[in-house]
Amino acid sequence: MTRSALVPRPIEERIVFVRGEKVLLDRDLAELYGVETKVFNQAVKRNSDRFPEDFMFQLTADEVDNLRFQIGTSSSGAAPASSHGGRRYLPYVFTEEGVAMLSSVLNSKRAIMVNIEIMRAFVRLRLLLSANADLARQLDALERKYDAQFKAVFDAIRELMAPPAKPKRPIGFVP
Repeated sequence: MTRSALVPRPIEERIVFVRGEKVLLDRDLAELYGVETKVFNQAVKRNSDRFPEDFMFQLTADEVDNLRFQIGTSSSGAAPASSHGGRRYLPYVFTEEGVAMLSSVLNSKRAIMVNIEIMRAFVRLRLLLSANADLARQLDALERKYDAQFKAVFDAIRELMAPPAKPKRPIGFVP
């Protein structure tokens, strides 16, 4: 299977930030693995001892609402119970470690290939974030450097704009 056949939408677009963690929603993982979300979550629950809180956690209703705005999901797709026949429970999210643990729970050829792609996506995202942090540090350094240089220019301009001081005594012949 090629990467495009496995992943119709880039994995990086599916990774969201919740509670300061980069996570993937259970429904996105289920879609990637080619199973229903219900079946996916049942497999995880059968192996719940493999998923401590730092590997997987359930979202609160407020977090679901925040995600709806962040990723633009419809209310029937992410809400715990809607009038449109949506989910009956709050979604689970999986950290990078939780996704790695999924490879021991979901043991199909597709699951292995999807896990490899997800791990690569987390690495790409981590590199991107660190590159942005480096860029921000460099920008701060440049700003500090040029602020000092521009301060001297602005001080010189202010001196030129100030009215000339009156001489103490008139210059020239005074009768």
